[in-house]
Amino acid sequence: MTGSLQIKKGKYYMVLNTQDDGKRKQRWIPTGLDVKGNKRKAEELLRLTLLNPPEEELPECDVYFHEYIETWLQRVKQRVNIVTYEGYEIEVRRYVLPYFTEHKMKLTEINRRKLQTFFDSLIKRGRLDGRGPLSPKTLRGIKNVIYQPLKEAVRDELISSNPCEFVELPQKDNFEASYYNALQVKALFKAIEGDPLEQMIKITALYGLRRSEALGIKWDSIDFESKRLTIKHTVVVVKSKVEKDNTKNKSSRRSFALTDEVMQIFEDLSKAEEENRRFFGKGYNKNDYVFKWPDGTPFRPDYVTRHFRLLLEKNGLPHIRFHELRHSCASMLLNEGFSLKDVQEYMGHADIRMTADIYGHLDVARKDVLSRNLAGSIFQ
Repeated sequence: MTGSLQIKKGKYYMVLNTQDDGKRKQRWIPTGLDVKGNKRKAEELLRLTLLNPPEEELPECDVYFHEYIETWLQRVKQRVNIVTYEGYEIEVRRYVLPYFTEHKMKLTEINRRKLQTFFDSLIKRGRLDGRGPLSPKTLRGIKNVIYQPLKEAVRDELISSNPCEFVELPQKDNFEASYYNALQVKALFKAIEGDPLEQMIKITALYGLRRSEALGIKWDSIDFESKRLTIKHTVVVVKSKVEKDNTKNKSSRRSFALTDEVMQIFEDLSKAEEENRRFFGKGYNKNDYVFKWPDGTPFRPDYVTRHFRLLLEKNGLPHIRFHELRHSCASMLLNEGFSLKDVQEYMGHADIRMTADIYGHLDVARKDVLSRNLAGSIFQ
């Protein structure tokens, strides 16, 4: 089979040349792509179509698209972890199902143009809670829960190609993390003295932990003899609270030296737990987590986020998210002259490109040293 691109009414069409009983036939297939600015996308779509030619006739499929996605959601629940599934479910039920249930399109009727209309409506409408537009990250998450079931529909020969392939979304924002410098971190530590989150905030800032990692610290994570803290448990929440005996990825499982200050924090927490166990008796919530309420109930992730924001407001400190204590740690390491590779390993990033994307613009001190050394070599 051969093919070419043709233009009709400002749109690209794929013209496929086929043979039927020795006779040459042409089949025109709309791409839905405007001519302006989409030549490469149209060429790629033609290439993929020629590699996987559409069947002349597909199996009869009367299922509605919203029904197909509901079925896919139940299937995927068996294949992914609970956190991933709950993320999929939220996006499907909050954004995808309401629209396609209302518009009632069959699976075989879904095309790129209709999907683009759906995403354009999301972009125009914004967040359901009225707090501004949907982020590019959220839009890509929604696209993923449409792309995946359509990919399975192609595999099962219910449709000939995945129309979600060429849906256009806004470009990702260039992310610049907010962070505290060393003086601001010291001011924060002073302001939170006596607060329930005091110790957790200090450990998070020192080791650049994710919220899930700090909440996941158990007593078996701490080796008082060798003075090591190992990150090996996490606590996350999407719809339900999930406790996991693993980390985000292999690189996230890392170990830190316990400084004298940190040793004292953990020793104080251990003594306080012993006293609380005696005080509450049978009413104590027995578990191995380090950061928790006096009755043993572990801190909830949403409480940590909310209370941290209120703490900053109460003490007149610049607003940062709890996660940005992690960014503050990275920025302080870079300003001390450590390399991006050092920061990557300390933060537990799987790929140094992620470290460079987030913190590359903060790598000031090391670059200053390099330029001074180079200038000394050249001009002296």
